Amino acid sequence: MKSAGELPVESRDGHSTGDGRTRAAVARLLMEQGPVTAAAVAADLELSAPAVRRHLDALVADGEAEVRKASTRGPRGRGRPAGHYVLTDAGRARFGHGYDDLAVAALRYLAEFGGPDAVQGFARTRVKDLLGPASAQIAAASPDERAELLATALTTRGYAAQARAGGMGVQLCQHHCPVAHVAAEFPVLCEAETAAFADLLGTHVQRLATIARGDSACTTHVPLDVPDAGRKHSTTTISGDRSLRGRQSE
Repeated sequence: MKSAGELPVESRDGHSTGDGRTRAAVARLLMEQGPVTAAAVAADLELSAPAVRRHLDALVADGEAEVRKASTRGPRGRGRPAGHYVLTDAGRARFGHGYDDLAVAALRYLAEFGGPDAVQGFARTRVKDLLGPASAQIAAASPDERAELLATALTTRGYAAQARAGGMGVQLCQHHCPVAHVAAEFPVLCEAETAAFADLLGTHVQRLATIARGDSACTTHVPLDVPDAGRKHSTTTISGDRSLRGRQSE
């Protein structure tokens, strides 16, 4: 069904006065009808082929869509078979989902019937599963390599992390948090994560800011002048003093 009522004005040569809304309409059609060809998208939305190609290429470049090879079964016409476009998990995320609400409800239930210890146990297990096999690699590395390896491991799990030199050590910055909405109600998730970082890095760490509390990134300070692992590590999570949040690396 045509979605033109939701589209901005767009000329047949592909120029648009509202690329964002048009791209969202293209993505929605992929979600509802994919895998689908570019020609089918153009026909359904009554857009030019160049305009649709531009939006599809942008979605693919951003990791929100992918092209699948057309089936070779049956009679084939002249030329190369048209590719079929489909949304990726990242592309479907732009339309939202109820996973956060479900997770919050589950943790509320766990807290009510299992108590705080059950929630803390879940938080510790979650961090262990999050880092998985990377934990052994990080622990085996030299102290000045661990923060970078941890950032890489977190990035592969969707946290867009970076390790940057700052102050008397390194600042581990996580620019995205897939569970920020849940952690806002259950900060024990952040506390367990911070404790796991300290254990892996072999040093005291200090959480300066969190996305769950409204900051632009989760920032953890990792000093590099503290003796290596083998000692009991302490952690400092973000306090009620919001002045700490300004101490993020540029």
